[in-house]
Formats: sequence, structure tokens, C-alpha cells
Amino acid sequence: MNLAAAQSDPVGFVADLPDKAVLDEVQRVPEVFLALKSLIDRDRKNGRFILTGSANVLLVPRLADSLAGRMEILRLHPLSQDELARRPSRFLDVLFLSRFENRSYERLGQGLAERIVAGGYPAALLRQTNRRRRSWYRDCIEMLIQRDIRDLARISSLDALPRLLQLAACQTARLINVSNLAAPFQLNRLTIREYVTLLERIFLLEHLRPWHSNRLSRLVKTAKLHFTDTGMAASMLGYDAAALYADRAVLGQLLETFVYQELRRQASWHETQIEFYHFRDKDGYEVDVVLEFGAGQVAGVEVKAGATVTAKDFRGLRKLKEAAGERFAAGVVLYDGETVARFGERLHAVPVRSVWDA
Repeated sequence: MNLAAAQSDPVGFVADLPDKAVLDEVQRVPEVFLALKSLIDRDRKNGRFILTGSANVLLVPRLADSLAGRMEILRLHPLSQDELARRPSRFLDVLFLSRFENRSYERLGQGLAERIVAGGYPAALLRQTNRRRRSWYRDCIEMLIQRDIRDLARISSLDALPRLLQLAACQTARLINVSNLAAPFQLNRLTIREYVTLLERIFLLEHLRPWHSNRLSRLVKTAKLHFTDTGMAASMLGYDAAALYADRAVLGQLLETFVYQELRRQASWHETQIEFYHFRDKDGYEVDVVLEFGAGQVAGVEVKAGATVTAKDFRGLRKLKEAAGERFAAGVVLYDGETVARFGERLHAVPVRSVWDA
């Protein structure tokens, strides 16, 4: 009823709102934004309206006004591991200071796969069994595609999106390859690229941009693709924790996405702005996640699913250190081990558990 009222008479609907109101799924009625602008301009009170939605409302084609200068945008991520433990992590501060304590951690083993498969959506985590959790993720994806995609664009092959999302789950933590994504469909690459963009707009996929430096000219300029939540990715691939732990190649991919999203979630409430990238050059040197802190400090994070680290695992981080010069703060290889070990100046092997237990 509220939806119909807002669509038929947005000015009247907004005028009848109480002094403080929450408008959920506001991307479905972009017409109200112009009415909200008029009301806000007459009475500027911070926090009067909270607008929520499961899609990026600023990209809705019928949006009448962006509320620029009148709205603060907060991206709400799924829950992080330290939020679930109710114990705030200081990992990002420790990383940029390169001050890792010489302490022991308990190996996670298959427990790491269980965390990856569980994901961070509260409604899914409340489900008591893996089967019910996977069912929730699949139903959520279906609802987002059927409802929110229709609000954002008119597309002719809506039934292709679940299959495309499944293929994207196979490519999480890899360089984006539109040709591979388009191969199973009778759709051209441009259309597939547009569909991937739509899936980004409903917060199911993300691009991780490449990091650049004037010191190196042979850097790969292709972005990486990441799922926004590994619980969703695992459900699309049909993995439970035992199957994921047994498939080391897929475990490595999903673990990289898991760590990247954990760092993104922690950065979202950090006082200093942190930008995220990946590093790769044409000689094969790479770093899974590059973080730029504030005005320019650079840190690198390499992710391993195994319990052993060697000097070879730091090849990409050393290349990043060379490229960043004095801006380089630290480089770590996160692994499923027990101890912190130094591998050179500002280079450490650190148990992955420390990301949320630091």
C-alpha cells in the first residue's frame, strides 16, 4: 500500500511522513527523491530520514534527484568476523605500523572453510544447518535478480543472470575475463559486461582495481572480480565446508575473496580512508590485495590456504615494496599457520586468524 501511495502521489506521500522516518527499498520509488529534496530544503535537520535499499539508488534510471549535499551515503557490508566475535580487530593499524606480535595462534583447518561458507549475512547465519543456509542464499539471489534488476534496467535475458553469477563465482579473485563469462551464452561480450555491471549495482559483485606506480611500466591494468560475500559464492558453487576444504584450488580463490572482504569491512569503519587494489605485472609478480592508507602509505597482503610459508611466497610483495619505495609500510603473507615469522624488513608471515584476532 505504501509503495502504491508513493508512486501515485510522491509529494503527498512525503508530506505526510512523520518527523523521523525510515524508507526501505527506496530504489523502487525514485520519484520520492525530488519531493524529499523540497522538504529537506525547507527544514534542514540531520538524521530526519533514513533511506535504505538493496541496490545502488544513485544508478536508478528514473532517479529524479541525487540529493547531492543533502545526503550521506553509508555502505553496509555483511558482518565481519570480529563483529561476529563482538571483539573489534586492530589488524589494519597493526599492518600499517608493521608491528606484529610474536605470539601463537590456533590453526583453523577446516574451520576456515566453515567461516568462508557461512558468509556474513545475519539472516543466513541464523539458519542452523548448512542446507538451510545455502537455501537462504539462493533464495536471496533469486529475489535480488527478479526484483532489483527489473528496477534498474530492462533486459531481455533475465534467466541468464543466475548462470552468469555462478560463472562469476568460479572466477572470484581472478582477473576479469568477459570472454570466458560470455562463452556459455548466445550473448555478445558487451551485453555480458553490462550484466556484470548490473550485478555490481545490486552489491553481488565487485571490481578490484589494479594498483599503479610510475616506477614500473609493466603493470597489468585489468581489474579483479570478487564476490561481495563468500557465503553467496559457495552456495552458487554448491560447496559445503568439507567439499570446499577438499578442493584446494577453489579454497584458495574463496579464501582470497574472504580476506579481501574482511579487510574491506574493517576499513569501512576506520577513521582514515583506505583504498583497495591488487598488484600484478607482466612477469607474473602479484599481490592479492594492496591497501593505500590516507595520503599514500602502501601495504600488501598475499593470501595462502596452506600452513607453510617460504621466501618464494614473498616475491610479489618484494616487487611491490620496490615499486612503492618509501611509501611501503608493510607486506604480509596470511596463511593458516600458528606463528608470526619475519621474512625481511617490514615483511611478515602472519596467521590468517590474526585478521580478526589482532
